[in-house]
Amino acid sequence: MIRFYNANILMPDFSIKTGEVHTDGNKISYVGDPKQTDLNFETTVNLNGNLIMPAFKNAHTHSAMTFLRSYADDLPLQQWLFEKIFPMEAKLTPEDVYTLTKLAYAEYLTSGISACFDMYFYPESVSQAAIDTGFRTIMCGSVSGSDSKADIDSALSRLEKFYNTYKNFDKHGLVSYALGFHAEYTTSRPIMEGIAALAEQYKAPVSVHNSETAAEVAGCIERYGKTPTEIFCEIGIYKYGGAGFHCVHMTDNDLNLMKDRGCYVVTNPASNAKLASGIARLSDMSQMGVNLSIGTDGPSSNNALDFFREMYLACVLQKLLKNDAAAMPAEIILKAAFDGGAMGLNNANTIEAGNLADLTVIDLNQPNMQPQNAIVKNIVYSGSKQNIILTMINGKILYKDGEFMTLDTEKLYKEANGIIRRMANDNTNIQ
Repeated sequence: MIRFYNANILMPDFSIKTGEVHTDGNKISYVGDPKQTDLNFETTVNLNGNLIMPAFKNAHTHSAMTFLRSYADDLPLQQWLFEKIFPMEAKLTPEDVYTLTKLAYAEYLTSGISACFDMYFYPESVSQAAIDTGFRTIMCGSVSGSDSKADIDSALSRLEKFYNTYKNFDKHGLVSYALGFHAEYTTSRPIMEGIAALAEQYKAPVSVHNSETAAEVAGCIERYGKTPTEIFCEIGIYKYGGAGFHCVHMTDNDLNLMKDRGCYVVTNPASNAKLASGIARLSDMSQMGVNLSIGTDGPSSNNALDFFREMYLACVLQKLLKNDAAAMPAEIILKAAFDGGAMGLNNANTIEAGNLADLTVIDLNQPNMQPQNAIVKNIVYSGSKQNIILTMINGKILYKDGEFMTLDTEKLYKEANGIIRRMANDNTNIQ
C-alpha cells in the first residue's frame, strides 16, 4: 500500500481537492480528505501541495521506432514512409524491438504516460519489454498485404494468432492485444474482409490508420468510390467499434459513422503538423460527440513522445483552424489525454477508488506553473515534461525525481545507437 498525502488532487470534474490518495495493489483504494490511519503503508509520499492526477494514455504510437528518431526528417509522408522508413524497418530483429521499445517507455514515463496503444512488429518482444519495465501496453495488430493468397493467409493467420495469444491481459495486468491493421492503402480488400470476419467472430473492435493524408483519401475514393471510413464500415471493420488513427481528412459523413459505431478518433497533432498532413477537425468532432483520444505517433515522425506538446498543439491548432480563440477548451483536450477508451482501457481515466493506480504527479512549484490562476489551463498551455516528478503504473512507482526504477537508461542509449549504426553499416551522417 502507498499513501500520497499533502496532495492537490485532480478530481473527475476537473476541480482540485486538497487531500490524499491511497493505493492498494494495483488499484486506488482511497481518495479524500486527510485522515489519521493505522494502516501499514509500504511507502508514504509527501507531495508538498503538488498535483496528483491520472496518467496520460498514449492512444497511438509505434514505440520501437525510436531508432529512426531524426533519421529521415523534412520529407513528405509517402516518400518518408516508403523510401526511408520501411527499408530500415526490414532490418529489425526481435532483440532490437525489445531494446528500442524500452527506450520509448523511458520517454513515456518522463512525460507522465502510463499506457500506450502500440502498433509494431514482434509482439513477443514488445510484451517482454512491457513486463520487464512494468509499462502498460496494449498491442494493436499491424498487418498489411496484397490480394495474393499467400499474403491473405499470412496476414490473417498472424493477426488471429497474436490476438488469441495476448487478447486477455496477462497475469501482470500489463499486456493485451487488439485487432488492427496498418491502413487501407497498404492492405488489400480480401485481407480487410478477413479482418472484418475476425471482428465478427470475436465481437471485437478494430483499429487502423485512417484518412491521415488527402492523398490517402483520394486514392481510396479512386479504388472504391468511398472514403476509408466508408469502406471500413461497408466491410464491417468498425461494426464493434475501434479507433481511427489521425483522421485528418474526414467528411461529416465519416464522423457520423465513427460516432454511430462508438469509435474513437485518435489525434496526433505533432506528427500531422511535421509531415504536413493537415489539422484534424477536433473542435467539430467534439461538438458532434465523437470520442477523442490523443497519441504521439512514432518517434520517427514526431519526433518526441511528449504529451504536453500534443495537448498544446491539439488546442491551439483548433483555434487557428477555426479562426476562433475560444475553440477547443483545454479541459476537453486534457480529458482526451487521460482517456484510454480507444485501447479498451476504461478504468484508469480518473482518480477514483477502484480504478487502476496509473497516476502521475505535476510539480506545481516551478515558474511555469505559477501563479495558480487555473491549474488545468496551466497544464495544457504552459506545462511541460519538466513538471513530471512521478509516474506510477499498476500501483508501482516507476519514475520519481528523475530516476527510473526498472530501466538502465545508460545501457539503453548505448544499445540504441549501436542498432542504428549496425543497420546503416556506418555509412550515414548520423552524429
